Amino acid sequence: MNPHSVTAAEVVPGDLVALSGDDVAADRWYVVTHTLPEDPEVIRVTLRPPLGGRDREELLRREQRVSVAGRRVDPSAVPEVTSPALDDVEFRDGDRVSSLRAVDPSAQEVTYVRRWGTWRRDDESASAGATGGVSDTEVRRWAAEADEAGHVVRHEPRPVSEARAAGARRVVVTGLGAMTPLGAGTSELWQGLLEGRHGIRELEDEEFGELPVRVAGTVPVDPARLLPRAVARRMNRAAQFAVLAAREAWADAGFAEGGTRESGLDPERVGVSLGAILGDASVLVGGDRKLRDKGPRSVSPLTTPMTVPSQAASQVSLDLHITGEARTVTSACASGTEAIGQAVDRIRFGRVDVALAGGAEAVVTPAIMASFAAMRALAEGDPAEGSPSRPFDRDRNGFVNGEGAGVLVLESEEHARARGARIYCEAAGWGLSADAHHVAAPDPSGEGIALALRRAVRDAGGHLADVVHVNAHATATVDGDLAEARALRNVLGARNVPVSALKGHLGHLQGAAGGVEAVAAVLTLHHGVMPPTVGCAELDEAIELDVVREAPRVLPAEGDLVLSNSFGFGGHNAVLALRRAA
Repeated sequence: MNPHSVTAAEVVPGDLVALSGDDVAADRWYVVTHTLPEDPEVIRVTLRPPLGGRDREELLRREQRVSVAGRRVDPSAVPEVTSPALDDVEFRDGDRVSSLRAVDPSAQEVTYVRRWGTWRRDDESASAGATGGVSDTEVRRWAAEADEAGHVVRHEPRPVSEARAAGARRVVVTGLGAMTPLGAGTSELWQGLLEGRHGIRELEDEEFGELPVRVAGTVPVDPARLLPRAVARRMNRAAQFAVLAAREAWADAGFAEGGTRESGLDPERVGVSLGAILGDASVLVGGDRKLRDKGPRSVSPLTTPMTVPSQAASQVSLDLHITGEARTVTSACASGTEAIGQAVDRIRFGRVDVALAGGAEAVVTPAIMASFAAMRALAEGDPAEGSPSRPFDRDRNGFVNGEGAGVLVLESEEHARARGARIYCEAAGWGLSADAHHVAAPDPSGEGIALALRRAVRDAGGHLADVVHVNAHATATVDGDLAEARALRNVLGARNVPVSALKGHLGHLQGAAGGVEAVAAVLTLHHGVMPPTVGCAELDEAIELDVVREAPRVLPAEGDLVLSNSFGFGGHNAVLALRRAA
């Protein structure tokens, strides 16, 4: 405030004054709104609290010393308000009372909400729950003494409205980002899908040399080279993928580079929800190797924070300054889709307004590859001769391990429309279920998958007849593809709903699969084109689905829902329902 002493005769309207040293110490200031000579020795000064309130008048001797702040205030901009009397008000639970110490220019309004007959601070600070609350008598006293004390008290009765069904907000997709074996960015992903290319490669590093299967879907660029060195070295590979995909999605949604602050968003109203199974297993393996070879002092202190699966979500939160929440979902290969579904609900029910959701994974490591090979789950073949991953094909023999990240920006529809955002589609609903069948194998009946499919459509407020396309999980395992096909037939009936499967292009990106494939499903709706299924040269007759093969197809006009499926070891089933933008 930079206060300095002047005489009352020097005070003019607009000055911010404190009448005594005690008032300066107590941050008790007033705006001078009017001065009038009372007699040759005395001035009548009209004062108003700087944040609004009732006027008071003081008679000051001309030579009397007062303190004036180092800034002035426009008196016409300071409202004259009076706190209401609450003696005869019948309080109800849900009422709100706000108290503002208006004589303090830097004061913040404090709000209390009446719950179970007691008034409690309406915030999550430690002080909010430190006491047993405030009584009705105390609140009435606040109001009675407010004007004299330089406070403003407001009472807001609980609104009384007609009974109506509870509703949830619509959620829309406004941004997309991806790092995949087809390249860096969503344009590389979409173009590669439409062109029928695949991103599966030989693993040429020496550490993979003795493995029985040495092909994987790897991202063709080093993510660390796309980030500042100091930033990249504190992230595992999955987190690097996630941050790059999130940045792309953020920019694609029309937000400013840098994050929430630069975009004018309240960071507490933005969240992150990412799926991951392990994140990046290589960090822990590398730390263990150093421990064995060189002893404990060789192990980096970053080993633990870079090992946890939640690092991708936390790094996206840090990178874009998102403080609303940063959640990690781990439900095997359904992780990415479930993370998106959870973000949809967080926006629907008002917990956040914007969320970055999807998945990130980097588990192309010797130990993981060896484990999958021991399960006889991995496909073999020369990538130069075509994709070894062959979803729904008669000769499919396993999946191809992969890595990457896919991120969607989700928003409440009103938030997106208020800022004029481009809307790709609606994130209309989602469904979960569990097989409760086996530690790794799918339930051959497909009943768990069918339950998740029906729940997703129901959650979207749609009907099965609305489904126009399915992005299948289809990992190219014999049993998994059959179970999913059986479930789709049971749910969709005799309708020939076109089905695409993308793991021939990409391999199986594990916890990131749902995020990347959701990006593709959004683009399918947005462009009205269904990508072909790479690797399915001859459809298995037992599949009995209309699989899009050989070339892209135009999305049928009748219907508005696209389903994106993800199913994981242990019987985790998740389905996302997307609807055409209105």
